[in-house]
Amino acid sequence: MSELKVTPMRPRTQSDNSSSGTGVAERDERDRIDTTELREEHEQRQQEQQKHIEVIDNETLLRMLYQMVLIRRFEEKAAEAYTLGKIGGFCHLYIGQEAVAVGSLSALRSDDYAMTSYRDHGHALAMGTSPDEVMAELFGRAAGCSKGKGGSMHLFDADKHFLGGHAIVGGQIPLATGVAFATKYRGTDQVTLCYFGEAAVNQGAFHESLNMAQLWKLPCVYVCENNQYGMGTSLKRAMSLSDVSQKACGYGMAAEFVDGMDVLAVRAATERAVARARKDGSPSLLEVRTYRFMGHSMSDPGHYRTRAEIERYQERDPVKVFGGSLREKGVLDDAGLKEIEDRVHAEVERAVKFADTSPEPAPEELYTDIYATPIKK
Repeated sequence: MSELKVTPMRPRTQSDNSSSGTGVAERDERDRIDTTELREEHEQRQQEQQKHIEVIDNETLLRMLYQMVLIRRFEEKAAEAYTLGKIGGFCHLYIGQEAVAVGSLSALRSDDYAMTSYRDHGHALAMGTSPDEVMAELFGRAAGCSKGKGGSMHLFDADKHFLGGHAIVGGQIPLATGVAFATKYRGTDQVTLCYFGEAAVNQGAFHESLNMAQLWKLPCVYVCENNQYGMGTSLKRAMSLSDVSQKACGYGMAAEFVDGMDVLAVRAATERAVARARKDGSPSLLEVRTYRFMGHSMSDPGHYRTRAEIERYQERDPVKVFGGSLREKGVLDDAGLKEIEDRVHAEVERAVKFADTSPEPAPEELYTDIYATPIKK
């Protein structure tokens, strides 16, 4: 395993997993926290972030902040549209996890590939898919990036090398492994990023894929977006070894544990993993510890978490912390931040209008995009 280059949020230890209490007892335990210790940890992480800022050009930093604000406001508007009945089916929001997609995807080239699970709005936007097309897809309209036939969980944009959101838990992991195999077979130095939640780690496909990737030296970076809950079940109630990064030891694979609330820590760890992949095809596993501020989906009331627990993580809101760090380093001022918010607001409002006025898919679209060789009438 590779040596950690940053000190992330403190990972759980084996002793943390030994409790056998039930829901309420566990929540009470999580809500007991030393506020002084928490404040010191926050200050340490902000100092680490500001060190990263010094070695990245302002254009890149501002673009990353813009993407994070765009994802946050887009998801808030998607939640509003869902409550109005304009979005049907399931809708899994990315609020709180913006630093993961933006930080990691900023380390890729335009010809690299990415695929993820059903919580995919943020990844599509960070890959460059138009907010108009993403919102139209959520609305089930023909102008959507998947022609209105995929919806929230199945955003695809082949032109941007974004190979989709996948609804089956862990189903995208062997697919991403196959994409990495294909790029190696063709002799390119393209890299594939594969995102999944910590609950997918318990699927056999995860272990089979990592074993194959390490055995065949496939240029794939496996990014576990560990938001600490599989639907409504706490990680420590579902996984005997809850430090996901340690699971790479079983395959001799490089791994890092990363603070997923710090966009620049995520970027730095991904850059190291991508460099390994381009050099000799070595795969990596990144456990990016993050936290979703919303429920598992829009239909989740979230009774398994206390308000105090959520507020504790909101203190490290990745969008606010990054914006604050850029202000402190003089990269932008309050007027610059307002300009970003205004641009994002206009873009999101335009996306909603575009989705609202786009037509629904024609009935004959039921018979397209099914087989490689289209059905003949």
